[in-house]
Amino acid sequence: MIAACATTLCLTASLAAGSAVAQDADAVGRAFADHCFSPHLTAETAQARIGPSGARVDFYDLRPFSDAAPSPVVGRPMTAGTDRRCEVAFDGHAPVKALNWLRTGIEQEGLLHKEADVPEGFAPQDGMSFIAAAQLNPNRIAVIQVGVRGPADAPETFINVERLTPLNEVSK
Repeated sequence: MIAACATTLCLTASLAAGSAVAQDADAVGRAFADHCFSPHLTAETAQARIGPSGARVDFYDLRPFSDAAPSPVVGRPMTAGTDRRCEVAFDGHAPVKALNWLRTGIEQEGLLHKEADVPEGFAPQDGMSFIAAAQLNPNRIAVIQVGVRGPADAPETFINVERLTPLNEVSK
């Protein structure tokens, strides 16, 4: 009986570990491209639309464009000077795939040729593969990033877009 219980525990642990590894970088990337640039996304809709991809979602929107209630910061600390973040992360080292999905999202949103200077405070960090900025409208810039973080034996790839507060408010 003890052997049967030990086997069951080992099988359960194996299945649980397997589910964490079963994340599909393409499914997560597609979810990012299709949803993270939407100004109508809320924390609730981000979980509903992006969560099924297997992504870990970090989302806040303190100043929604729609009449939706603000979505507070609940994940990593808020980046100074931003009022919105949509980030997906998944297990593994796949920055090239992540960058391709980021490009897909930029293209889908018509931001391909709307480059902007990356603002101070967004310098590349360890593990970052890509950082750029796009002009959303005359007063708004989005910073987009791809990178890999965490220990070498358990890396996590991330893709994010952070919307800066309006330019005329930053200068006040």
